[in-house]
Amino acid sequence: MPLETAAEPNFGNMMHNVSKRMDQLQKGFFSFCPNETWTPSVNLYENERSYILCIDLAGVDKDKIDLIVSDNQLRLRGKRPAPLPPRQAGRKSPPSRLRVHLMEIDHGTFCRVVELPQDVNHDKVHASYQSGMLWIELPKK
Repeated sequence: MPLETAAEPNFGNMMHNVSKRMDQLQKGFFSFCPNETWTPSVNLYENERSYILCIDLAGVDKDKIDLIVSDNQLRLRGKRPAPLPPRQAGRKSPPSRLRVHLMEIDHGTFCRVVELPQDVNHDKVHASYQSGMLWIELPKK
């Protein structure tokens, strides 16, 4: 089904996009890949045994997530499709056209790089995917 972008006033969404890019640039300890479409949000926790990352990847198929840990970096890549409305009950075929009035949910390819502390045991990293959240446990040495 082709998507059509609704006309909006000039620069109508510019402040939102500028604000979003500034947020990405100010992530500090975490970095993003500027050639990717979007950067998932990350929470970092620590306890006495490990660091725990929670990455918001709602709508991403877990089999489409690439996770690499090397050189004191965790690199996460993948792709999230644009969310489309589900087919309505009783309809035999989807509508021929769908007009988009507002699209704030990020979609497309993504990348996130997290610099890891020196005391991470790279050989014992464990990941699980639950309700759209990717949880990564990074045990300490």
